[in-house]
Amino acid sequence: MRTILNVLLIAVLVLAIVLLINHANNPVIGTKKIKIVTTLYPLFDFVKKIGQDKVEVMLILPPSVSPHNFEPKPSDIVRINQADIFIYTGRFMEPWAEKIINGLENKKLSVIDSSIGIKMIPSVFHDEDEPIGSIDPHIWLDVDNDKSIIQTITQAIVDKDKVNADFYQKNADIYKGDLRDIDNKYIKTLSNCKSHEIIYAGHYAFGYMAARYNLKYLAAQGVSPDAEPTAKDLIHLIKQIKKDKIKNIFYDKLSDGINLAKTLSKETHTGLISLNSAHNISKSDYLDKQTSFLSIMQDNLVNLKIGLECSE
Repeated sequence: MRTILNVLLIAVLVLAIVLLINHANNPVIGTKKIKIVTTLYPLFDFVKKIGQDKVEVMLILPPSVSPHNFEPKPSDIVRINQADIFIYTGRFMEPWAEKIINGLENKKLSVIDSSIGIKMIPSVFHDEDEPIGSIDPHIWLDVDNDKSIIQTITQAIVDKDKVNADFYQKNADIYKGDLRDIDNKYIKTLSNCKSHEIIYAGHYAFGYMAARYNLKYLAAQGVSPDAEPTAKDLIHLIKQIKKDKIKNIFYDKLSDGINLAKTLSKETHTGLISLNSAHNISKSDYLDKQTSFLSIMQDNLVNLKIGLECSE
């Protein structure tokens, strides 16, 4: 009897040692979720889909706020400092993020620049505020970039929790498949349209989308939403709208471009249709569990189909 008890005791001790070793090598597995802070909505949504119930993700950008001129509060910096992973798009989109990174004290925090490995394109639009050579930072509006970002995020999560690597990679692969599906829908729909020109009453945000689907794209403002269009810019845009017989002007509900869109619409007798750059969402969309990056992209396709007069 004593021999059996001794064997059981040894087995329990061995099991305890194994568990301690596993915990030391993988400190965030088990019931503890990986804490991840993201800057923009696409990153937030990607993390949710990849990590699911094994992560605790926070979007630092308040609903309806532009990331270009966002000023983080001290509480935001504390949240980042307490996280396991901080993910941002890059220095061109969130210059304020790099200022935070330089002052962080958490040495175990993994800082992920999701634009790594992505070829950035220049902004075609330029004015006094956005000189020639300005970079378009809206990389998530090209699905190939999204696939790259998703893989970068997946690897960052796996580095924190190698035990569940297959789980994260499977979720990432499913999401990439969903992106391929919607990409095919865009290609099919936009290949048969009366117009292939997007006139956008806002800052230069859709360069990647336009390039991917062979669309001509003109924006009223530069890359930064603070770049005000000049009178010369507006005259040029109005002439272009009339010359090309544009039927609809696109605008973003979350930007200040609605007033500009109304002005252009009135001057050119064109319709107004929304187009969401997906950098952020409204408070109501944030509370709506049906809203996702993919649903935004699907809604954009529906509106592009109407605005460009496409037929399948």
